[in-house]
Amino acid sequence: MPVETPSPAKPALHSPLILVVLAFLAIHLVWGSTYLAIRFAVETIPPFIAVGVRQFTAGSLLLLWCLAKGERPTRQQWRASAVIGFFFFLLGHGTLHWAEQKVPSGLCAVIIASEPMWVFLMSAAAERKWRMNATLGAGLILGLAGVGLLFQGKTLQSAPGVLLAAVAVLIGAIAWSVGIVYSRRSHLSGNPVLLSAMSLISGGSMLLLVSGIFGEWGRVSYAAISPRSVWALAYLIVFGSIASFTAYNWLMERYSPTLVATHTYVNPVVAVLLGWWLAGEKVTLNMGVAAAMILAAILLVERGGRVLAPAETTG
Repeated sequence: MPVETPSPAKPALHSPLILVVLAFLAIHLVWGSTYLAIRFAVETIPPFIAVGVRQFTAGSLLLLWCLAKGERPTRQQWRASAVIGFFFFLLGHGTLHWAEQKVPSGLCAVIIASEPMWVFLMSAAAERKWRMNATLGAGLILGLAGVGLLFQGKTLQSAPGVLLAAVAVLIGAIAWSVGIVYSRRSHLSGNPVLLSAMSLISGGSMLLLVSGIFGEWGRVSYAAISPRSVWALAYLIVFGSIASFTAYNWLMERYSPTLVATHTYVNPVVAVLLGWWLAGEKVTLNMGVAAAMILAAILLVERGGRVLAPAETTG
């Protein structure tokens, strides 16, 4: 899930083809692979510790890089970043990491793919303008039906607590959408990498605090942490948070938000295939149909939204 920034996209700039290809691979494939990496990380690392360390470390490294370039955060930016960090990382990523102890990574990715629908609904609620057309309405109905179909699947009834964990993922997706709407309405200006670094640090600090409140630090057994979990966490920090997010911001400066947003369609497909291939996760017919419905709904919502606001560019 990318961090949405209020900075508008710039006209396309000339860039080496290899960098463009690598950047798109990062946001399409690497971000899609983070769902499986999260599953491996929380196998032996408590979830809030894992996500807290991930976000705080990534944010600190990005902030140091920005400070070295002469960027200086303001108090107003820190306040806004704390709000964004709360919705994006404490609620959004915190619920995801916690839920992946029980819910298959591919299924989590499909649930989170419904995010564009929640963004539209939250934006409409914030603006108190319920504009609608046939394409947009069809997309919302289809997407909600797809989410409902997911929650009727046998996978969510397979063990105690799985359904509750899946609901937590859905709540996290809605919280992330609230954060996107807030970030757009906050009208913050500045280096998007700096703003994201502050949000990562803020959210990571909250997550580490929550991990202490829930007693994770007292229960964690460092001897029991597997090498796979350690490598997965390192992958999430370096590639999932730092490299991919840097690529995302780099692309947003050069290409249209619509083109960059194509990762929304690819990420759940990558997550489902990797979960099936490397973790033996089952891909049921119910899940496949629901995923197709949600992805089609995203396309309809985006097209319907562009008809309502043809001059507006959004990420």
